[in-house]
Amino acid sequence: MLNQLIHDFKNGDFKSVARAISLVENHGPGHEAILESLDTSIAIPVIGFTGPPGAGKSSLVNALVTYWAALQLKVAIIAVDPASPFNFGSLLGDRLRMSGLFTMSNVYIRSISSRGSLGGLSASIVEITDVLKNAGFQKIIIETVGVGQSEVEIAGIADTTVVVTVPESGDEVQTLKSGVMEIADIFVVNKSDRQGADKFAQHLRDLSHNRSSEWQIPVIETIATTGKGIEELHAAIDAHAAVSQTGAKKYLLMAEKLEQIIRRNRMQDIHVRELAKLLEQEMNKPGFNLYVYSKNFI
Repeated sequence: MLNQLIHDFKNGDFKSVARAISLVENHGPGHEAILESLDTSIAIPVIGFTGPPGAGKSSLVNALVTYWAALQLKVAIIAVDPASPFNFGSLLGDRLRMSGLFTMSNVYIRSISSRGSLGGLSASIVEITDVLKNAGFQKIIIETVGVGQSEVEIAGIADTTVVVTVPESGDEVQTLKSGVMEIADIFVVNKSDRQGADKFAQHLRDLSHNRSSEWQIPVIETIATTGKGIEELHAAIDAHAAVSQTGAKKYLLMAEKLEQIIRRNRMQDIHVRELAKLLEQEMNKPGFNLYVYSKNFI
């Protein structure tokens, strides 16, 4: 039965893809067999969208994927949503933001919970991405939750990182440039019909010129709701994908993924609810110290 599931999701059956991802994400029966059956050398571009809340990331993704769908491309979207601290479930925000994409037969959307990850990404994101690569998708998008500087984690997973901003982000640049701004392969100034858009876009160009890189970072002005700049964004993503699949970055990306897999496997026997039960017994003991206690799990 597991062999049939592997066969079916690799042939692009959406229901089987969903089931395979659920097994991998939750460490269900057979998840190791699924992962070990994957071809991890498949060069399918993974595009990460990040940036501050309110920048219009979801609207931009919606417009870009609609454009790709019209080109008959098979696209997968991983929408990482904030998790409830109590049931660890996704808030399913993409169901509201991307409702128009659900009727498209060549678009698959999966909402996953960040499950408390500080970088805004699910701990299973690497494995989920590899499942989608093996399911025949031609483009894979990861949209992060927009939690700020800690989202630099996306750069270790995505081949191309798109940082989405708005003209009003000008006051935030000094804060962002030391973190999120430095991971950008492409800058987008969304809602560019607002006042100050051109000036802010030029400011980003000046910042990106100061960053030594063999890739000249483009700054694209878009209006997601009207489609302005979407074709230009598509071209920039394709151009960067060709660069990122060669040279040192290719191996650095793979090393980042391997590090996450190793860390995940070391932590797989540690569960928050079980820790809470242990702490209920230990915290009331005289002299309890969390840092000393943590060494029991190292």
